[in-house]
Amino acid sequence: MCKVHNSVGCLTTVKTHLKRHNINGFNSLNEVISFQKNFPTLRQQIISDHEQMIEKEKVTLAAEISQLEIAIKTDKAHFENSFLSEIEEVKQKLISLSPSTGLNFIKRFVNYTKRRTYTKKLQDLEANLNNNVNYAIRELVGQHQVKINRNNYITMYFSNAVNESSLQMIKELEHKQRVIDEVKNSIYGALGEHKVVKELENLSDENVLINDFSLSFHPAIYNRQENDYIKSIQIDHLLVTPSGLFLIETKNWSEKSLKSLDLRSPVQQVKRTNFALFKTLTDNISSGRLRLQQHHWGDRKIPIRNLIVLTNSKPNDEFQYVKVLTVSELLNYIGYFKPIFTSAETQTIANYLLNLSD
Repeated sequence: MCKVHNSVGCLTTVKTHLKRHNINGFNSLNEVISFQKNFPTLRQQIISDHEQMIEKEKVTLAAEISQLEIAIKTDKAHFENSFLSEIEEVKQKLISLSPSTGLNFIKRFVNYTKRRTYTKKLQDLEANLNNNVNYAIRELVGQHQVKINRNNYITMYFSNAVNESSLQMIKELEHKQRVIDEVKNSIYGALGEHKVVKELENLSDENVLINDFSLSFHPAIYNRQENDYIKSIQIDHLLVTPSGLFLIETKNWSEKSLKSLDLRSPVQQVKRTNFALFKTLTDNISSGRLRLQQHHWGDRKIPIRNLIVLTNSKPNDEFQYVKVLTVSELLNYIGYFKPIFTSAETQTIANYLLNLSD
């Protein structure tokens, strides 16, 4: 099996984007795609779940209201009896006071004070009986009213209650959908790149695949053909084989997209990458930084072939220096070229490129 290094670039983009937005619940690309596909169902499921929750709440409220009514009735009777007993006790104290006749001044004054105190207390107790009872059961009455209000609300405005209950979960779901939608192209790009990786894994273990290969240049490389400078390169897949290097740019385009999208941009990208990489490797071989077995005709070159792989169908167009293939054509095309490097040299080239890569 082909040796594989690094995750595919689009997958890295997707993972980084989701992590930046605190979305960590997905374990694979398929789970992300499944979420997108099932979003309407998931949204409706949340609403259905909360409809059931509100229905259950209505049943629970009815039971709690009934229990509170019993508790209020019981406590009201208890406190009424308690306050009536206290009234009766004060009355008895008034009755038991000694008559004032025949008492000296001090005792008459004490008697008068007690009578006045008991009378005032009795008046307060009788006048405030209902208030005192209501105050004693105020917490139960308050709880009962809250539950009555809630029950009335969810009965009259059931849909509103469901929307309020499910609002936070719906917001989180929609946020997740928006974030995923922002990297929709990268998701489908990652799917295409995975297909190519799975196909290339069928090559023997003397082949090395470097996914998401990138390289920066300091100073920039002058590109005479385009009359500009190349500061960096990036390619979806760099395949190192005994027959040379294959630069592979993958496009997961549908037939409809293929008719509307332009292949000139990826073609140009592959050609620029080829030029910069060929110059870099040639310079390193000449300087001895990359050592290959010498040939008696001189320094050996590393062939670099340019590929664009389309995962669905390909156009009839041909491009100079860039081969356009489908995934199913990829292995036959790579196998067409004869080996020119030993397994050890192939690994040396791969190790050198891995060390160079950003």
